[in-house]
Amino acid sequence: MQPYIEFVGYLASALVLVSLMMSSLLKLRLINLVGGITFLIYGMLIHATPIVIVNVATMTINLFYLYRMYTNKEYFKLLKVSSSSEYLLDFLDFHRDDIKELQPEYRFLPEDNQLIIFILRNMMPAGLFIGKRNENGIFNIFLDYVIPAHRDSKIGQHLFYQSRFFQQHQIHKLISKPNSPLHEKYLQKMGFKEEQTINGQTVYYLTLQNQ
Repeated sequence: MQPYIEFVGYLASALVLVSLMMSSLLKLRLINLVGGITFLIYGMLIHATPIVIVNVATMTINLFYLYRMYTNKEYFKLLKVSSSSEYLLDFLDFHRDDIKELQPEYRFLPEDNQLIIFILRNMMPAGLFIGKRNENGIFNIFLDYVIPAHRDSKIGQHLFYQSRFFQQHQIHKLISKPNSPLHEKYLQKMGFKEEQTINGQTVYYLTLQNQ
């Protein structure tokens, strides 16, 4: 067997293994699809019909579910809760390690003047958003967290651009500190812009449209 053919086989195996490590269903499907394509090429190079057939089938399955993910109409709802909500405390405790990895500086303080909302996706709690509005209509984000299985940007798009939730609360600007490289990348993807505060801190802001 030619060395490059063997390399294709190892690459395909690695891609499939990596896909199975993904907590996001979208990433799992996408990487598994690429792995299936690579395995298909490998099967054709070594003239292994069973490998070709199996990977054509897995590619078809992945494409079907990816199509459903991108075309199915999903239901989003924002649910306000109080800082004393038992479910809120249980949610924060259950996802404590993941939240610490993404936003290590965050510590929950049970203050009643905070705005605390769960983002429901098809009536399942998929995200949690906590912050505080000042008298000028500027909202400081303390926590913006989405559970691993739903990190495909749809929740952020709905929250920041489609729900008009903030406009209804007379909020015209959002400010967030980048607490980790992953969090900073997410803010940039959501359209937040970088700026420096008077104290020299880097923050990200998003100006909301009043339409």
